[in-house]
Amino acid sequence: MQPQAVALANYSEYPSSVVAVAPFALADEHYAAVKTRLTSAEAGAMSHSDLERLLEVEGHELMRRLLQDHLRLRAQQERELGVHGPVVGCDGVVRTHLRDSERGLMTVFGDVDIERLAHHAPGSESLRPLDAALNLPAESFSFGVRRRVAEEAIRGSFDEALAAIVAHTGARLSKRQLEELAIRAATDFEPFYVTRQELPPAAVAELSDLLVITTDGKGVVMRRSALRAATRKAAERARHKLKRRLTKGEKKNRKRMAQVAAVYTVAPFYRTPEDIMRELDRKDETPTPRPRPEQKRVWASVRDEAEEVVRAAFAEAAWRDPQRRKTWVALSDGNETQLELLEQLAREYGVKLIIVLDLIHVTEYLWKATTVFNDEASPEAEAWVTERLLPILRGKARNVAAGVRRSATLRGLSRKERKAADTCADYLLKYTKYLHYNEYLAAGLPIATGVIEGACRHLVKDRMDITGARWGLAGAEAILKLRALRSSGDFAEYWAFHEQQEWARNHAERYANGAVPALRQPGPRGRPRLTLVK
Repeated sequence: MQPQAVALANYSEYPSSVVAVAPFALADEHYAAVKTRLTSAEAGAMSHSDLERLLEVEGHELMRRLLQDHLRLRAQQERELGVHGPVVGCDGVVRTHLRDSERGLMTVFGDVDIERLAHHAPGSESLRPLDAALNLPAESFSFGVRRRVAEEAIRGSFDEALAAIVAHTGARLSKRQLEELAIRAATDFEPFYVTRQELPPAAVAELSDLLVITTDGKGVVMRRSALRAATRKAAERARHKLKRRLTKGEKKNRKRMAQVAAVYTVAPFYRTPEDIMRELDRKDETPTPRPRPEQKRVWASVRDEAEEVVRAAFAEAAWRDPQRRKTWVALSDGNETQLELLEQLAREYGVKLIIVLDLIHVTEYLWKATTVFNDEASPEAEAWVTERLLPILRGKARNVAAGVRRSATLRGLSRKERKAADTCADYLLKYTKYLHYNEYLAAGLPIATGVIEGACRHLVKDRMDITGARWGLAGAEAILKLRALRSSGDFAEYWAFHEQQEWARNHAERYANGAVPALRQPGPRGRPRLTLVK
């Protein structure tokens, strides 16, 4: 629909409910009152901490009044100067009528009122260009409050976040509102990273030669309604022997797996098997500084399936190496589903992927096997592990597996007695193709999953495992995303992107071709004249 030709109203005839007052009169009044109080005998008897508390409270009120005064100034300028051109909605209808409009906004300094003009036409939605100029959110909480909510909610429980916001800002909200704002804050997580998936050739060249993908899972205690279907059915079928605790073999069936991923580049770190043994034995008092991960991005999802998360990790890696010139490395703990996904996606992306099994997991199998032959936690048990770990680091995992099994046979152990030894041998044989540590070390590749284990602990466990927490799906997913942004060092950039996206959703989409009329600014030419739009 084409806008019809109409004569715009003369801006001098706009509604005039805003009373013209001296600019920033509210703030000046409060500032003068604070100065008077600070010169009083009462203030003269205050301690330093009393003065701090006084100024903290009065300072918030002063900031609130400054903001309120500025908003009144903007409203007054809108009435005096108007907008550039007609106000046309996404329906193609020109808004030719004006009326006063007011709304409240909860800011980090407290409540403020916003007066602005509503442009409307019969039967059409009213449009308010000043709302777009200020990028007002749809709900009653400012972006400043929403950012504080996001920052506090990822640090601790929602109760702690609420207490911190109430204590340190002028904002007032409920716990339910806080959780809803946190969910809203994470809305643009995926679009944000999509926009970043292009690097100029010069930036790609600056990245180190090793491109690492690593992934793992961590359970999150969920409300029953948020469990995956199979887990929920198992929970519904479960019949426990006791009411207050689980007995041996019983499961709570209350967790949903969060898939965690990390992608980074790193310079090669060349070592020998003997170097690794010295590191594990802590014999090097001054270890060689290792290269630091570059452009590390970590994230987790309790909503998406493992395949979606691992696929996103490959997409993240691909834009860092569009020409496929780097050495792609995947670190895994041996989870079969993960290994299948890594190999499948490597074929899809056309990359030669070196999959490395985490050395620490291998070592744990040796520690379990040593209890078949030695007393647990004895020097002999430790020596047994050391004697077999070094050959594994030298690429002789098959030989170690055969030796472990042979030792159990020579001792005449029963199947039950030798179970841990056989399990260790089976593990080494099953994953032999991922245990070429001699080659990995010579190429400078990482051989441990410390990055992803740290991500599992920091992103998931430290926040999601708070005592008594039971998560809904939307809240858990939002907190994981917000924590991931902070861990990846992207929160500030994301928030600017999020506010721009909110502007597009809340304002630009409501105007024809997304063109929001700009407000005229004060200048030497004064008020605009009557204008005819054709």
